[in-house]
Amino acid sequence: MSSRSKHNELRFEDAIELELLARGYENRKPETFSATLGLFPADVVEYIKTSQPKKWQKLSDIQRDAAEATLLDALTKELATKGSLHVLRHGFKCFGTTFQVAAFKPASGMNPDTIAAYEQNILTITRQVKFNPDTEQSVDVVLAVNGIPVVTAELKNPMTGQNVENAKHQYANDRDPRLTLFRFKERSLVHFAVDPDLVFMTTKLEGRSTAWLPFNRGYRNGAGNPPSEGGNYRSAYLWEETLTRDSLLDILARFVHLQIDERQIRTDKGVRTVRKETMIFPRYHQLAVVRKLVTHAEAHGSGHNYLIQHSAGSGKSNSIAWVAHHLAGLHDSKDQKVFDTVVVITDRLVLDQQLQDTIYQFEHKKGVVEKIDEDTQQLAKALANRVPIIISTIQKFPFISSAITTLGKKGEHIAIDSANRRFAIIVDEAHSSSAGETAQALRGILNREGIEAAVAAQILDDEDDSDLTPEARENMLREMAKRPRQPNLSYFAFTATPKFKTKALFDEPGDDGKSPFHLYSMRQAIQEGFIMDVLANYTTYKAYFGLVKQVADDPEVPEREAAKALARFLAFHPHNLRQKVEVIVEHFRTFTRHKIGGRAKAMVVTGSRLHAVRYKQEIDKYIREKGYTDIKTLVAFSGTVEDPEVEGKTYTEVGMNGGIRESELPEKFSTEEYQVLIVAEKYQTGFDQPLLHTMYVDKRLDHIQAVQTLSRLNRRAAGKDDTFVLDFVNERDDILKAFKPYYEATEIGEMPDVHQLYAIQHELEASPVINQPEITQFCEIWFRNRREPTAGEHKQLNGILDQAVIRFGQLNDADKEAFKSKLVSFRNLYAFLAQIIPYQDSDLEKLYTYARFLLLKLPRRAEGPGYELEDEVALRFYRLQKISEGGIDLEEGEAEPLKGPTEVGTRGAEDKSVVLSKLVDKLNERFGTEFKQADQLFFDQIAEAAVDNETLQTAAKVNSLDNFKPVFDRLLEGLFIDRMDGNEEIFDKIMNDPVFRGLASEQLMREVYERLRGRPNM
Repeated sequence: MSSRSKHNELRFEDAIELELLARGYENRKPETFSATLGLFPADVVEYIKTSQPKKWQKLSDIQRDAAEATLLDALTKELATKGSLHVLRHGFKCFGTTFQVAAFKPASGMNPDTIAAYEQNILTITRQVKFNPDTEQSVDVVLAVNGIPVVTAELKNPMTGQNVENAKHQYANDRDPRLTLFRFKERSLVHFAVDPDLVFMTTKLEGRSTAWLPFNRGYRNGAGNPPSEGGNYRSAYLWEETLTRDSLLDILARFVHLQIDERQIRTDKGVRTVRKETMIFPRYHQLAVVRKLVTHAEAHGSGHNYLIQHSAGSGKSNSIAWVAHHLAGLHDSKDQKVFDTVVVITDRLVLDQQLQDTIYQFEHKKGVVEKIDEDTQQLAKALANRVPIIISTIQKFPFISSAITTLGKKGEHIAIDSANRRFAIIVDEAHSSSAGETAQALRGILNREGIEAAVAAQILDDEDDSDLTPEARENMLREMAKRPRQPNLSYFAFTATPKFKTKALFDEPGDDGKSPFHLYSMRQAIQEGFIMDVLANYTTYKAYFGLVKQVADDPEVPEREAAKALARFLAFHPHNLRQKVEVIVEHFRTFTRHKIGGRAKAMVVTGSRLHAVRYKQEIDKYIREKGYTDIKTLVAFSGTVEDPEVEGKTYTEVGMNGGIRESELPEKFSTEEYQVLIVAEKYQTGFDQPLLHTMYVDKRLDHIQAVQTLSRLNRRAAGKDDTFVLDFVNERDDILKAFKPYYEATEIGEMPDVHQLYAIQHELEASPVINQPEITQFCEIWFRNRREPTAGEHKQLNGILDQAVIRFGQLNDADKEAFKSKLVSFRNLYAFLAQIIPYQDSDLEKLYTYARFLLLKLPRRAEGPGYELEDEVALRFYRLQKISEGGIDLEEGEAEPLKGPTEVGTRGAEDKSVVLSKLVDKLNERFGTEFKQADQLFFDQIAEAAVDNETLQTAAKVNSLDNFKPVFDRLLEGLFIDRMDGNEEIFDKIMNDPVFRGLASEQLMREVYERLRGRPNM
């Protein structure tokens, strides 16, 4: 390095040193470091003499002049066996005495001695530290705690032609990981590569195999760092925030932990356990979200709902563990505990274990964490015993009252006292655990006393409910009080894919004044290399086929039902499956199996359980016929499947997988024995297999399901450079539209109008189906004896509902659909809005309670018999053709905001009757431009695009057909042009034949207008 380059680098060091000295550090000369011991020995001895004088005196009395050498020898030996993190937290033994080498900040300030001990810590910065006793090599910066080095950093300045990549290269090539300072676990716990713009970190130096993680704030929801205010370095947060005295000690005490993964592998000598140790240092966004949540909760207390929108690859399990640990010990400015108990709601066994293991490293106390893995009685006991951190599924909460009764009968009398208790509820996957009657039960248990007080106050203040008995009215008010947020509960909800309701309910604003409270976007995770871009290699195939009618007669059948039957016929047709299986197997063998060092795996996503069974059979058959020995399949589906074509034969997952148990399947699939997993619903969410490289999709994927399913490919693995999706069903534009809202910050549309609920209530009560006295009678019985309803009461409730069912049956079909649509709308809207707005309107609660049960009794829409048309049609021709390949660029286009609940209910589309031959012709026309009359697909796409156009939606609402026409004509040409590719022949005819265009436009306009006007919310 030239003298000028070194000079510029030293100025960078100067700036960092000055900032740290102003933030609680002392500086040391480089010669005070012992490269042999890997310590600053004078600081070690000084700290122990000052902080533990009696222990030091005891050792001095025994060892006299050899005391210091004896102490340092004992310390270095324990550092070598137990590691620096363990020694910093728990001390080391020397001649039977335990010496502490650090004191961490206590959770509260109630004990002055612990505060004084914390203040005695010596944090130092030393520059140009020589780390090899045999050379003059030096590392730019070493940070130490009481003489033990914990952080190293290499600094580079782009103004001299070097940047953070050069710092990484220096660590990889010039920093021997066998030397004491760099030895994994034994001394420095993290190493930073730094330039004025970017920061990267690693906790283990492994030469050129060193894995570096970005430690950057993110910029515009992507990688990097934003420009710093006041002309400062972009990376200044590292030394001005993260590495300050208080911050670094907090990280060492309550963030850094050793993650141990063990797995068993079979060898020719038997089963061998492979153990992998990873030192976890929080990434920037993890540190930021924990501290931001803790700071807000400390200042504002309970009663807040936080949404943490963190992408896959964000390290969510560790983030949840850190949040739980911090909240469990959090005290406010008056040294009062903010939360008495932290409840973690999850369905993931992996998180359960990781959470326990992580927190145990911080708290070596039994009873701090309890996983509810037995029954609801265990949960009731944990809540009654005030266990600090409880891990459970939400499904257990509705049964707590019954569990307490059962325990009482056994002689174990417990009581869950929620008076003056505050709970932090951490939700893993917010949209699955935050709403509905189950979540309401959780609120009812954890704020029972508060709800009882609110009910008592309302009974005193309100005399309007004389139509219910006091007992029924009290129980109804209790149900109402459970719905909105509770003042003693705070929710901390984690998800990568929030729904509209999730964002509306977890509404604590973030820095931009809107939910989420904290964001780590998919865009940033991809750009920082934590997850793969699963859309970078996305190929679609399209099926071209023809069907012919085989029967002599030509029966009339419902169009939609027959279309579904024909689609089933095509999906399961042996020729169709055979072609797809050939594509899948040959693609896998040619391209996929060579990826990730020959370890790559694939998933086949099917549309149904029977579809999965057929795929398993066809793939295995094809493999046998070809004599392939390098590909083997597993299948995953729930329950038992009957194949209508094989009488008396049933299939199960275990049976088709040769006896592999359901719980064993993920581990079996991870071995080298199996390469392809065929799934129906299962393993499309929450399945973490880093070797999954390719996905073959033969199922319609919509909205959030598309994101969750395709994201199974996004996990990184050593040697995994790309992913691949081959899609037989979906369109590229639809997949882009599904992913776009979750690529950066998820936006939501307008909140439903709170008065809309009263409007729907009025319309329902005006209908001939609803009878107000029956609602009152129903609610009287329902609320009077909620805990132990009798058989007679159940009979009465059914009898009351039957009266409404009879009146419903007297309506014509259109009125039935309209009423049911309104009833569904009211149920959904009230369940949603009542969590946000404390209506305290007993009439709404009574109608909601009645509506929930009436909907279960109302007959479903009569759709006629299902049609099995396989005997009436035959496949004339079929071929698969690759339509597009390449990437879907998520940077393109704008994300559409998520839509919330509206007045739209359950009105179904009318099913017209058509003759079977015309329906077959119509399907033949729709697939493939080289066939006669294939134009119908083109027009169908135009119609669909028009119906989804917001301008046309608005125009149809307020205009007659004549006034709608000019708006439609103005937009139609653009719609034609958007779909000209692949439709050149019909497009030319439309553009050059005015008569043909006029006829086509008129037909399309009428169809679009009628569809838009026929929507329930028009």
